[in-house]
Amino acid sequence: MILQKRSVFVIITIVFVIAGYTAKAQTTPWTLERCIEYARQNNIQIKSQKITKELSDFDLEQTRAQRFPTLNFSSNFGVSFQNTTTYNDFMEKTEATAYSDNYGLNTGVTLYSGGKLNKTIKQKQIENSAYSYDIEQSALDIEISVIQAYLQILYANESLEIAKKALALSQTQVERGQEMYQAGSISKADLAQLQSQNASDKHQVTEANNSLSSAKLTLKQLLELELEENFEVVFTEFDDQQVLKIIPDLSSVYQSALNNLPQMKSSALSVESANMAISVAKASRLPTISASASINTGTISSAGTSYFEQLGSKINENIGLNLSIPIFNNKQIRTNINKAELQSQSAQLQDMSLKKQLLSTVESLHNDAVSAQSQYVSAKEQLDAAEASFELVNEQFLAGLKNTIELITEQNNYTNALSTLLQSRYQAVSSLMLLDLYQYQNVNY
Repeated sequence: MILQKRSVFVIITIVFVIAGYTAKAQTTPWTLERCIEYARQNNIQIKSQKITKELSDFDLEQTRAQRFPTLNFSSNFGVSFQNTTTYNDFMEKTEATAYSDNYGLNTGVTLYSGGKLNKTIKQKQIENSAYSYDIEQSALDIEISVIQAYLQILYANESLEIAKKALALSQTQVERGQEMYQAGSISKADLAQLQSQNASDKHQVTEANNSLSSAKLTLKQLLELELEENFEVVFTEFDDQQVLKIIPDLSSVYQSALNNLPQMKSSALSVESANMAISVAKASRLPTISASASINTGTISSAGTSYFEQLGSKINENIGLNLSIPIFNNKQIRTNINKAELQSQSAQLQDMSLKKQLLSTVESLHNDAVSAQSQYVSAKEQLDAAEASFELVNEQFLAGLKNTIELITEQNNYTNALSTLLQSRYQAVSSLMLLDLYQYQNVNY
């Protein structure tokens, strides 16, 4: 009995320990690196791209197999009914049933097709490589989206802290204003202005909370987490070294992106594949030579000889060499060539367009980084001045030298300076991270 109680206690203890670890695992905050890794492994778009690549692998394997001979076995079994009438003194009718079966073994192989088969295999190989780069590009796209969504959460969180700080300041001013109103230092209208500012700051806190919740939801949906999944992120901070790091040269970023981005490699392969399609279409003009061979035999029950004897005596062997020369086929070959040439031009135009889009994106990121760093430096100076001015005006207000309008104005200037500094900081960090990604470099998260 004692052993049973101990066993029950041990089981209960283990259950609670496992539950504790599970709860801990579910509430572990998400770092940016963890979010990116999770998205790479679970994103539906990436999984879909991998399936497309696997389908391409099968297509390539099947195309390569066209080089080898085919071999097929065939057989059939039949029953025939015969009615025979004999005219003599007595007209006689007889019925006979005969059974027959036939067996055949056939093979064939293409010996020459104007290089069409080899060129088709080459085209499939190019397309297969392009699909591999498409998977890498999807992973890079999801990484960019996760970084932007994650930084938006950090920005919303710090915006919330600024709103709370402004609310705390206005709450303190209301409390002091009530004391000054009771002492007769300020009017009821002045107190009402302080209370109005306090109500506005409360609203800003609510809005900031909503923005933070919305940003978290966006990232959670991007990661495709379940509804019941508890989601909290690690709120990291960025120092001046990260914000003011050296911006890479624009031309070097663009050239590196051209040479290394999977999207650009896939686009180049698409152009190459389209050019190869022209060669495949032109190869259809040339003759095709193929060889074939077959062996057939069969039996029939009415032959009067044994089954196996018939199999041996009715063997029919055949070997042939086939030549097919295209002469007139309703402009099908010419049409296919024209279409392939147009598709090649389209692929080249798409490649040019993609390069221009890439240049535009890199230029925008570079300009954003330069502008954000400049704004960050000036915003720090502006914040120092706004903070000093607010503190001075606050002291003068308490001394009766400044009115409520001047106090509220200085407080708003101070909180606006905080917001400007925050915005420029995250704009710089985001642009710098994405510039590193477009150089296909590892990003320091």
